[in-house]
Formats: sequence, structure tokens, C-alpha cells
Amino acid sequence: MAESDLAKIDFVLEEYKGRKAALIPILQKSQESLGYLSKEAIKYISEHTDIPISEIYGVVTFYTQFRLHPIGKHILRICHGTACHVADAPKISEAVYEALKIEPGGTTEDLKFTIEEVACLGCCSLAPVMMIDDKTFGRLTPTKVKEILAKY
Repeated sequence: MAESDLAKIDFVLEEYKGRKAALIPILQKSQESLGYLSKEAIKYISEHTDIPISEIYGVVTFYTQFRLHPIGKHILRICHGTACHVADAPKISEAVYEALKIEPGGTTEDLKFTIEEVACLGCCSLAPVMMIDDKTFGRLTPTKVKEILAKY
């Protein structure tokens, strides 16, 4: 990550200057600005807050909200809750991974999609379900999945 990219979080570091207890909001706002928390960003935050890198990594790796790698432009969530599982969510996941040539939980090489398997999307009556960003797609089949992905 370039120094010019890291300058994007100077406003965050200034806002919380001298407040070590504000590490989580610092990390949240930094990730929001940068997209993810690179090694360089963590080092930069450490240097500007006097919080040890090891402590920052401890927080970043404990909470699932933080990312250490870039994510795709679109977040694709595949529901694996009970209703979706019974309605063959594993086949939906398989169709997504095959179409995007990606492993579970991964990001496509072109940074277009990041895939997440989630416990529930709250759309049980539409099972099986996936979401791309904030758009829900239900009553899926492997064929429908491929058609949907082709539109993106």
C-alpha cells in the first residue's frame, strides 16, 4: 500500500489522537477508507498511536469484521441456514465457486467478487438464497446462479 493511500486515514488518526482505547473505531474507520487493513496500514496506525503492532493484530484477527486482504467490488453471500441447506444450498455454493473459479471464502483474481457463506440471510421462504451486495436472489438453482453472475 502506497504512502499516499495511507494518508487517507490521517483524519482518523487525528480524530482519535491520544486515545488508545479507541483502537476499534480507528480500525473500523481506517478499513472503511482503505478497503482493508494491510500490513503497511497496521504499521502506520501503530506508529501514529503508539499501540504495538502485535496488539493491533490481536484485535484485527479476533474480530471477523476486519479484513487483512482486499475484497471484491461485490460481496456475494450464500445462505447456509437450515431452510437453505435443506433446499440444497451446497449445490448453490458449488455453482458459484465453479462459475467464478474461486475457493470458499475467497476473492476473485479480478477483485470483482468476494464470497461469504453465512448462517442466515433471513429469507427462508425464498430458499435457497444468495445476496450480491444488497440485492437478494431466491429460489435458486445452479442454472439461475450462472445467469445471475453473468449479469455482473
